[in-house]
Amino acid sequence: MPRASKALLALLLLLPSLAAAQQPASSRRALEADARAAAQPLPAATSPLSLEEVLAASRYHAPQVLEALARVRGAEGRLLTTEGAFDTLFSANLEARPIGTVDGSEAGVRLYQPLASNGGNVYAGYDVSRGRFSSSQAGNNTARLGRFTVGTLFSLLRDRDIDERRFNRAIASADVVLADNDRLLVAIGVQARTIAAWNSWVIAGQRVAVFKDLLQLALDRQAGFKRQVAEGLRPAILLTENEQNILRRQTLVVQAEQALEQAAITLSLFWRDADGNPIVPGADRLPRTLPAPLPASDDMLTALENRPDLRVVDVRIAQARTRLALDRNNFLPRLDLAAEVNQFVGDVGLGGRDYVGNQAKLGVTLTVPIQQRTARGRLSQTQAEIEAFQQRRRFIEDQIRAEIGGLSVASRQARRLLGIAIDEQDRALTMASAERRRFQEGASDFFLVNLREEAAADAQVRRLDAAFRQIVAQADLAAATADVKALGLVGN
Repeated sequence: MPRASKALLALLLLLPSLAAAQQPASSRRALEADARAAAQPLPAATSPLSLEEVLAASRYHAPQVLEALARVRGAEGRLLTTEGAFDTLFSANLEARPIGTVDGSEAGVRLYQPLASNGGNVYAGYDVSRGRFSSSQAGNNTARLGRFTVGTLFSLLRDRDIDERRFNRAIASADVVLADNDRLLVAIGVQARTIAAWNSWVIAGQRVAVFKDLLQLALDRQAGFKRQVAEGLRPAILLTENEQNILRRQTLVVQAEQALEQAAITLSLFWRDADGNPIVPGADRLPRTLPAPLPASDDMLTALENRPDLRVVDVRIAQARTRLALDRNNFLPRLDLAAEVNQFVGDVGLGGRDYVGNQAKLGVTLTVPIQQRTARGRLSQTQAEIEAFQQRRRFIEDQIRAEIGGLSVASRQARRLLGIAIDEQDRALTMASAERRRFQEGASDFFLVNLREEAAADAQVRRLDAAFRQIVAQADLAAATADVKALGLVGN
């Protein structure tokens, strides 16, 4: 090669070193200052925010749960309204005829008590009258001191076992159960999302720590490079190359910190104070260890017993069967038995001796419906509704079995993947540590040691991701099996 060509080649090789040497020292100091600030470890966790604390807050203060509780109270209010059909009734009357040939006047009080086990009622009262009454009103006559009355009305066929009052009460009582199961279903969903949000926040903090450690390695290496460059042991371009690594790793730290802040904001939707206001946790509340997965079980029979959505369908079927009983009741003839006992008090009044002493009367009323088209139509409609609910229950049960089976597989595979990720992380860390020693001894190059360190950081992040997937799979399994203990809903 000609001498001129060799000189040109040597100049081209020296240009990067010359450019690095001419880089402003102030720019290099600012870069390192920013990087060292980014590499500062997370603040010490003086009072780590535990999962139990967050679950308790979401259980009592999450707006979705409070909304569901309000619906339960509304259903209880409707039940109380239907109970009003069985309230004791009091009535009083006073009637006078000051002008006319029939000048009878009367006053009386009555207490009525509807029967909760029959379509009839019982009643008791007191009447007193003066004067003369027409023949059609002869029953208003009493003795001088009045008349006590006790009576009852019993339904012997239609309305004996069920009537509109008892039907409305049964439906309203079932609506309370429906609302409570809806509340539990909402609470299970909220708690499962709470677990995912808390774990996402904790693992986001772990990712920040991984990238800060990775950045700190590059910063520590930069200090050694400066001494070696000053002593002429290494080219100046090595400082620029390591600064490139510092900037890339600093970018990873900033991105991880952004994800951590976003995870904290998401967690505030579930971690609330006593007034229900969201609280954004700071980095000083981060636990420093990986959370453990929930001890959820995949017991299918327990899940089928505990699932609120299955209970909802069962209650719907029970309501439809209550309606079916009412529809069948409407086919029956009405046969009512009435009984009344009167005790006249005092001397004979103007009505004569027919209204003294004691009297009793019995009566039976029969009403037979001829056409039953309305009842037949309602009966057919209700029977179809019951069949539809039964098919829905069958599908939901099959869906639950498939869901729990899939989540059980996901949980087992996530556990296996986590074990693989832990092994990969351990080996990657070992390789990175060994490569750093070789580099310090001059047996390796800068490119390879950076590659090993970043591979180790990637393995650590993959381990965190695998741990998160296992935790979420267990939380989903706990939600699918309605495991209220694992979800922090003991007593629900």
